[in-house]
Amino acid sequence: MSFAALYKAVLVIVFLLVIFELGQALYFMMRDRSGSKRAAWALTRRVALSILLVVLIVIGIKTGLLHPHGVYVR
Repeated sequence: MSFAALYKAVLVIVFLLVIFELGQALYFMMRDRSGSKRAAWALTRRVALSILLVVLIVIGIKTGLLHPHGVYVR
């Protein structure tokens, strides 16, 4: 497995973790009616993972591991 493929796999895993944390926060918000802090912590982790994902994408573009393409509108 090449480094580029491994890098893309890490990006996918981080993205799936962001989705998981979002679902976990929703579950905690619906389940814990007494004002538990579990939903806030899940959302905090989601924000941190989202920032990490954006940083990894920027690094990937700058190093040439990722090749963005534009959507061309005429």
